[in-house]
Amino acid sequence: MDTLTFDRDGYADPETMSPETILVSPLSLVQTTVTTARVSHLVTLINGETLIDTPETIGQDRHLRLAMNDISEPRDGLVVPTEGHVAKLIEFATAWDQQAPLLIHCWAGISRSTAGAFVALCALNPRADEHSLARALRRASPTAYPNRRIVALADNVLGRDGRMSAAVDHIGRGVLAEEGKVFSLPARHAA
Repeated sequence: MDTLTFDRDGYADPETMSPETILVSPLSLVQTTVTTARVSHLVTLINGETLIDTPETIGQDRHLRLAMNDISEPRDGLVVPTEGHVAKLIEFATAWDQQAPLLIHCWAGISRSTAGAFVALCALNPRADEHSLARALRRASPTAYPNRRIVALADNVLGRDGRMSAAVDHIGRGVLAEEGKVFSLPARHAA
């Protein structure tokens, strides 16, 4: 399984990228990634005050905005991820036509977006081993630290019986960083 990592200075040739690719990005690199990778679908997992406009090259119906804070427990004044958020993410990911890449982003590209990518991988690969998918995520991004609440909610919605949570616990926190690099994962994995 090949993964692709790129940042502000070094982009892979979009011609070598499969249309069946999930990309993960921080907010600061969304527009550049959308343009460079010819993204067709976008998921925004960010607080309500920071929700971005839909890029011109992406139809409104191909941009899922989920307003939430990067927390795992309820806190006054903040929006905790809910089962409703996760259900919408799963529905959007499984409806994606895979004719061009899907980009999932949050503020830093480390927690909510990597959880979103892991959830999408599990939804798109219902027979794949959760640990294998989590290890693919770790190989693609040393900084990935999936939001545990998003993963736990998806674990329940997808009927994975705690295996998703166990898999992200197994890969651990990852390298500390203020912002992750853009990375890619193939949407389909062998079961």
